[in-house]
Amino acid sequence: MKKSYDLYPITRKARMISVQSNQATSPAKLPSFILEIIKNSRAELKCLVLVTGVFDVLHFEHKKFLKKAKKLGDVLIIGVESDFRVKSIKGSQRPVNSQDARVENLLKLFLTDNIFILPDNFSRSEDHLELIKTIMPKYLAVSAHTAHLNEKRKIMSMVDGELAIIHQQNPEISSTKIINGNS
Repeated sequence: MKKSYDLYPITRKARMISVQSNQATSPAKLPSFILEIIKNSRAELKCLVLVTGVFDVLHFEHKKFLKKAKKLGDVLIIGVESDFRVKSIKGSQRPVNSQDARVENLLKLFLTDNIFILPDNFSRSEDHLELIKTIMPKYLAVSAHTAHLNEKRKIMSMVDGELAIIHQQNPEISSTKIINGNS
């Protein structure tokens, strides 16, 4: 089964965005440019931080979370859930913003060092482990309400990394509440 990654490499100095679309058969086969960034970051002994999420209607709590994640290390990598996955997780009316729009909104924050769209079929523990083994982040940054914390902690321990719970959920603010007019 093929996994598709739409990747958005960032040239930080020029604040330029180059959009590329690549096919990957698995998380371990990320396109060469992202693997090169990871390799160079490791060679420079930089601390890699990975976050994943939907980021549908970007709000203040997302920004706080990402700022905390960025402070954990030197290189922040964001994996954004695909439109297909968001529909399967959150329902047919979601996402409100396309995966490309969500990526663009995240890029406007100037917090990420690299960003990519997770494949449509990214729901199994094995998929997560394969991606983590490929990126080898020091930290997988999550919020306290993230699902499957124990599983993610176990996966991170397999690569000598850490699960970092860096943000408490504010029950008053969420994309769903904003969409439903409750926030």
